[in-house]
Order: sequence, then structure tokens, then C-alpha cells
Amino acid sequence: MRPISLPDVPYDATAVRPDWSSLPERVREAITVRLGGPIIAARSAGGGFTRAFAAVLTTEAGTSAFVKAAPLWEPTSDWYAREAAITSALPSGVSAARPLWTSAEDGWFVLCLEAVDGRIPALPWTPADLDATLSSWSAAAAALNDPSPALLAAGLPPLPEILRAEMSWWSLIAAGRERMPSTALGTVAPSHLAELAELEQALPPLAAGTSMSHGDLRVDNVLLDHNGRAWLCDWTWPCLGAPWFDTVTLLISAYASGLDTDARLREWGAPDAGVDGALAALAGYWLVRAADGPSTASPHSRQHQRFSGTQALTWLAERRGWSASEIP
Repeated sequence: MRPISLPDVPYDATAVRPDWSSLPERVREAITVRLGGPIIAARSAGGGFTRAFAAVLTTEAGTSAFVKAAPLWEPTSDWYAREAAITSALPSGVSAARPLWTSAEDGWFVLCLEAVDGRIPALPWTPADLDATLSSWSAAAAALNDPSPALLAAGLPPLPEILRAEMSWWSLIAAGRERMPSTALGTVAPSHLAELAELEQALPPLAAGTSMSHGDLRVDNVLLDHNGRAWLCDWTWPCLGAPWFDTVTLLISAYASGLDTDARLREWGAPDAGVDGALAALAGYWLVRAADGPSTASPHSRQHQRFSGTQALTWLAERRGWSASEIP
């Protein structure tokens, strides 16, 4: 059995967020009015990699809502506005919280969503948690196979364009335009750079499609409720492409958990060349990002990127038969 690898910090404890009392008074007052009564509890979201406010707020009357807030001058406010537009247009087959309202108050954008009483799946993944998550994602992918005009109007970039613009790092390194990141030293990457670049370059047409994908399907964007149902969160970066690409992204943490991820992918009809290309592109993207300096978004961003990139590369090496003896 393959060894289990775990990140340094659990995914439900990666965020460093402001608490309720630190929001501007006028923003708190406006939220309180919209929720219909005094706030008696604020449970901050522990997962994620932003410093923006995100918490389940409970009123004196016992009602709860998930509230996100960010200053209008920060990019996060635009992300929250986009999330509101996307989630309001999701079809019923998608298991995701819907927006209740949005507002702009005292220079802050506020998004209020339905509260989901759930937990981020613990690592290592259990087969039951992974089954529930893949079931919800399969239903969502089917519902999003033909996205509505409202979703298309929100702006869904083609996945191949994203891959070429943001996830072609091995190609840049092979061309001498970027350095091999320090995070990739001691891996198979230097010995297989040409192959990684080729896999990366072949990926975009394989990942093309007209279905709407989540675009950021990771373990920390999943909540499992008390009935075992998986909810898919943070619909900020959806795109148009092949649904199996998101499945590969999700399964990287399942691979690290020692589960048979290749068997799970076969259920999605993912082409072998596409899976290898996705793992190559994701590994390059994450390992390059992990080599950057400290992140202002979260002190745990770089360890997440290194963990994810290393696991993607290890999974790819296993699929390709690359040996650890080839590591320089």
C-alpha cells in the first residue's frame, strides 16, 4: 500500500481571518439589520487562503447565515461579487449554498449565503467522504453540462486559455525563460523536464469542452453535512472545459491519502494523456508558486502549494513509471 502523506497544516485551519468585532461598526450594524437581530455567535471559517472575513453568524433568534465581507478596494470583494452572481444562477442539481443577499456598506462588499452546517473532509480521505464528494460533483457536472445564459453571462473563460496563460511553467523552464523552482529540486522534475513540458503543451485541447466546471475543486472547498451530503463551495473561478480536469484536482489529496485515484478517474472517462497533462500542469503551477516568498493571503499558502505540487508530481511519476533513482 502506498504511504499516506499529509499537509503540515490541516485544511480546516489554513485561514487567518478578521473576527466579527474587528469589522467596521457600520458594516456590523448593516449586517445585523439584514439578518433581523443581534448577533450572538460568529464562527469563523477555518479553511481557505484569504484574509477576508468569512463566518457563520447566528442571531439571537437562532437563525444562521454564512457571511463574507471585504473592502471594496481589495480584489476579494470582486471575487465575492462574482461568487454571488455564479451561485445565484446555479441549477438545482448543484449542491451548493445559494446567496441570500448582497450589500455595499461603508466601503465594504458583503455576501450573505445560506449556512451549511458541515465540516471540511479530514485527511486522509475516508472512502465514504470521497464517495459523497464525487457523487455531488458528478451530479453538479451533469447539471452544468449545458450552462444557462445567466451563467454564461457571468463570464466563463475557456479552460484551455487558462492552462496556456497560467499553467505552462515547465514549458517556460525548458525554454530557459524561468528557473527550475527550488521546490522541484530533489524530485523527478529536473530529469524529466522535457516530458513535463510536452505533457503540459498537449493538455489544452484535451481539456477543452463546453461544460461548466468549478475551476477550483479542492478538499477545502467541500463541506460534508451531518447527513453525509457533500456541498461544493467557493464558486469564484468557474470555466468552460472537460469536467474530469476538476476531478483530477480534487483527487490529488485523495492520492496523498493512499486511495486508488486512477480507478476513480476511469469512471469519468478521462483520457490518460489528459490526466498526465493535468498532473504535470498542476505540479508545475503549484511548485513554482510554492517557491515564492511568504504569502500575504495566508501563512500556510506556500506549504499547501508545495504539498499539492509534490503529490501531483508523485502521482504522475507513478503513472509514467519514473523511478526515484532518477532524482538528481
